[in-house]
Amino acid sequence: MLAARSPAAMHPPPYVVVLSELDPVARKVSEALGAGDSLAIELEGTPLRGRPGGPITVRRPGHHIHDEHLDRGLPKEWRRAGTVLVFPSVHRSERGYDAMTVHPLGNPGSTAEVGGRPEVFVPAAPRLMADALRRLADGTGAVGWPATFEATHHGPELESPAFFIEVGGSDPDHPPEKATRLIAAVVRELSEDPADQVVLGVGGGHYAPHFTDLTLRRSIAFGHMLARHALDEMSLAAARAAWEATPGAVGVVYARVADAERPVAKGWGPRFRESEAPRRGGSTIPRTLPSGGARSAGT
Repeated sequence: MLAARSPAAMHPPPYVVVLSELDPVARKVSEALGAGDSLAIELEGTPLRGRPGGPITVRRPGHHIHDEHLDRGLPKEWRRAGTVLVFPSVHRSERGYDAMTVHPLGNPGSTAEVGGRPEVFVPAAPRLMADALRRLADGTGAVGWPATFEATHHGPELESPAFFIEVGGSDPDHPPEKATRLIAAVVRELSEDPADQVVLGVGGGHYAPHFTDLTLRRSIAFGHMLARHALDEMSLAAARAAWEATPGAVGVVYARVADAERPVAKGWGPRFRESEAPRRGGSTIPRTLPSGGARSAGT
């Protein structure tokens, strides 16, 4: 049994898995992970739970996208240490693409239709996101779907680092068991690779195939990813906010040269050339998702 400990006595965990009771993917992931033992730490009246060698989890009664400032209920020591919130979730899109996705949180433009606030970015967790994507890619052969990044596009608004890891499909309310079990397996073992070079991604389509491929092939970890269609209305203040919310960024990777020539590029750091990052072993993304400017209509 995992002994109950006070927040002050417990070393801050690298991440906490947030499980919405209303989300079909999160419910299945919760079942696969099991309840775990109470840590004697509560978040808005709900105990955080964990098992030896496994992740810490917390169940939430509402939808993830409305969990604004959820992190303020975490122990102060955890917030100071940068404990990341990981949200397993359903991915809904206009065309119902079959895919496993990973994305940071925030709203690049002047609207916030799905949680958060306009032009506000949540701190990204680049190296954990890279690890999540790679683990998904390693396991998607059993599911038959590609693993891919998504560009930054919704909330909730948080002060702690966070990201979503999602299951899409044509029937999002009934996600495949193989896919939700893969998500559960991934969030059990997330870890950072310190060799990854952290960058901001600019340009390309919503499903960020270029940035996905680079993360699978090279030691590159993307923080925020700004789709080309978002650049058209992005203010300089929002551009700077995206850069500042990519902690540890050493530069910017552009999907194409023209993306570096926009006025908002003044808000970003120097260009990072992919050849500066070592190659990795492993597979690349299956090319079954749109590579152009396709947008997501949901989460």
